[in-house]
Amino acid sequence: MAKMIFVNLPVTDLARATAFYQAIGAEKNPQFSDDTASCMVFSETIYAMLLTHDKFRQFTPKKIADAKTSSEVLICLSADSRTEVDDIVGKAHSGGGGVDPCPKQDYGFMYGRSFEDPDGHIWEVMWMDVAAANAGQSTMADV
Repeated sequence: MAKMIFVNLPVTDLARATAFYQAIGAEKNPQFSDDTASCMVFSETIYAMLLTHDKFRQFTPKKIADAKTSSEVLICLSADSRTEVDDIVGKAHSGGGGVDPCPKQDYGFMYGRSFEDPDGHIWEVMWMDVAAANAGQSTMADV
């Protein structure tokens, strides 16, 4: 069985957050959603669990960070092409998100942009030509 990832995000307005993630292409799984959580499916292995603050507090005693003023994590999704990167970021903008809160990245063999959801969580979207990267023996030090 393939490993799966569930990113749990605290949100201030569950309906708004759900609509935003649907706008960028995630599908809501009603089986794991209720009035305190929305399970948003990006792929067979990638899920975002949008949780009201009260629900999120059930999983941690720590203070919930305000993602608009501090950063705890940057989440990155892969894309199949440069065009798909731009398309997802465009959908985020149309859905009410912020565009390119982080610098665009364009290294020829790798291209990335970012968006910020209505709660301030930053998502990167990255495309990479693996064959070109391997042919050039590129490393992170080269980027």
